[in-house]
Amino acid sequence: MKQRKKGMIVWLVLIAVLVAATIAIGPAAGHEDVRIAMRDAVLHEEGRVSLFGIMDVNPGLIAAVVINATLLVIAALIRIFVIPKFTIVPGKFQLVIEQIVGLLDAQAGSKTPGKRSFVGAYIFAVGVYIFLGTLFELFGIQVPTTAGGTVTLPAPLSDINAAICMGCLSYLVIVLGGAMGAGFHGVLAALKEFSLPISMSFRLFGALLSGLLVTDLVYHYAVTSYVIPVAVGVIFTMLHAVVQTYVLTMLVGIYYHEVSEKPEPKPKKEKKQKKLRPRQSVQAN
Repeated sequence: MKQRKKGMIVWLVLIAVLVAATIAIGPAAGHEDVRIAMRDAVLHEEGRVSLFGIMDVNPGLIAAVVINATLLVIAALIRIFVIPKFTIVPGKFQLVIEQIVGLLDAQAGSKTPGKRSFVGAYIFAVGVYIFLGTLFELFGIQVPTTAGGTVTLPAPLSDINAAICMGCLSYLVIVLGGAMGAGFHGVLAALKEFSLPISMSFRLFGALLSGLLVTDLVYHYAVTSYVIPVAVGVIFTMLHAVVQTYVLTMLVGIYYHEVSEKPEPKPKKEKKQKKLRPRQSVQAN
């Protein structure tokens, strides 16, 4: 007990010394204004990256290219070297893959009409991309900017253009599901949800960007720039990766099921038969 108390006292003294030192030193000279840093995190006006010398692009596009290339290579290696060796009794790696595929494929719904395999494959691809793309910013990969500095590659969906593309693509899949499952009636049902791509896009963009802005805001000030940004960044990133993957895949599965379901035929109305009065027998007097 005495050793624990001594250890706690030492840690408290170290924290107090760090806080006092940061307050006394203050921010570094020439430190970027927090408003400019947060504005650039949204608009990417300053921290742009050269794309093979062709044009200057947002760093989110470079992150998207890296993630897509990595996922394609991993998928090819698994398909060529791992899947042919699958057995009836799964091993650890096979069990992990089956659990991930089953978890995301279940979002499509077991009773979804139409091409369930199509929406299941899309939900799996989108779920993996959102989850790994969100976690990508934790690696902190630095790339040179055209202005001469460096910038950390962010999550691709923290760029508004990428989020809008994801929302519109998901809406297109829902419309196609309505056309394949219920024909013209399904297309009309999907077109009624005209605000769906907007809500999907801004939900992804707002959620992922908020974590980035909070981390930048915490890191900007010297008092909170020790240890705290790491904890805040990891917590926000992990939370957004899980929540946004679940929300978007669930919404796509639900709306796909609704618009692809064929309407029940209306029951035919039975023709009313005229009730004939029984003829009264006339008794002869």
